[in-house]
Amino acid sequence: MIDVNELRKGVTFEYDGQLLKVIEYSHHKPGRGNATIKIKARNLRTGSNIEKTFQSGDRVPDANLDYHNCAYLYSDGDFFHFMDNETYDQPAIKGDILGESAGYLKEGMECKLTFYQGEPIDIELPTSVDLKVITAEVAVRGDTATGVTKKVKVETGVSVQVPNFVKEGDTIRVDTRTGEYVTRV
Repeated sequence: MIDVNELRKGVTFEYDGQLLKVIEYSHHKPGRGNATIKIKARNLRTGSNIEKTFQSGDRVPDANLDYHNCAYLYSDGDFFHFMDNETYDQPAIKGDILGESAGYLKEGMECKLTFYQGEPIDIELPTSVDLKVITAEVAVRGDTATGVTKKVKVETGVSVQVPNFVKEGDTIRVDTRTGEYVTRV
């Protein structure tokens, strides 16, 4: 059992037969009475988000998870296929469960898959990934007085806000946790 005060971002737990992963967490302590803990969590089986409020002192069942290092192989449209680096098994995860993480996957990329009772349910990406810029707007001369940015589309189809000097064909590093531009590689 996990005390609800320990439910931080990224913690996975069971609740009403559902497997939930905390996305947002807030702790509110009024002047009198018990503290309340509000969380926003993602159902790892369906991909839907829920909001839940707990009283301080409540407890929720812990989820027994296994982690495996895997390499991303390919996507067939509905499923994303991986290969376990130790057993060479090839688990597949539904695209809607991966959510935004799917936009940062490149062939051969190393990542960590989370398994619950033998079923792959979540993915942990490296903190940053290098992606090639496919399309970029043309920078307008004179827009350099402030930190002007523009949107570019990268090889995986994700749009990223970047500084004006980034152009088509450049390789950029993107933070997978926030989706923000880090540097040009």
